[in-house]
Amino acid sequence: MRDRPRTILFGISAVGLVLLLGWGTAGLPSFGHYAGPYGDLIAQLSKPQRHVANAVTATVFDYRGFDTLGEELIMVAAAAATAMLLRDVRESSTHGPVDAVRSEAVTMIGALAAIATFVLALQVIAHGFLTPGGGFQGGVVLSAAVALVFATMEYGAFHRVTREGIVEPLEGGGAFAFAGFGLLSLALGLAFLQNFLPHGTFGRLTSGGSLSLVNWSSGIAVAGACVVLYGEYLQEAMTARHPRRGSR
Repeated sequence: MRDRPRTILFGISAVGLVLLLGWGTAGLPSFGHYAGPYGDLIAQLSKPQRHVANAVTATVFDYRGFDTLGEELIMVAAAAATAMLLRDVRESSTHGPVDAVRSEAVTMIGALAAIATFVLALQVIAHGFLTPGGGFQGGVVLSAAVALVFATMEYGAFHRVTREGIVEPLEGGGAFAFAGFGLLSLALGLAFLQNFLPHGTFGRLTSGGSLSLVNWSSGIAVAGACVVLYGEYLQEAMTARHPRRGSR
């Protein structure tokens, strides 16, 4: 398709999307005025029933944990499908230390930023049921720490950190643990993903019972899936920019 028809098609689609979004959001209540009963009900029950301060995390990993498992598997499947597709069409890859950052200051600051981001990710995941955050958010932050290695150092260092034998087991293992905790609940005679550990003391890291285990498994799976996607697209870019001899 030529540029002009493509531009026209994009313009029509963009206008339609804007109108659709405007129509969908026009009737929403103003911020802070929630009309449904379920949010208020969970906000009242999450503390006495689950000993969890963050009602959102209690909802995602406990009250509707089965739905979250489906979302988790969708992300893992998308990352796996992307990897399979790109590896199938990629004839060669560049694993050497290419596109290295020449500035020692940038490399040093980037290394410190990667460490700080890694610690922040652990904090977001660990405190996800006490303060805003959780496995999904912390998993993305954790993957950002790995991405900083490429942005401030070199592709070779990034590739060594994100080898397939390291990242892919983390991705699959996190999703497997998420589903495994649900199966363990069934084996104990409970509902799927129902809490099977003592709820602990409200406001402490030991509160929430098995919810914290599900939260950590989610963070590991999300981080692994994001890093797999980063690695595949970066490997495509490096292969195109620095092809090996004998490759097309």
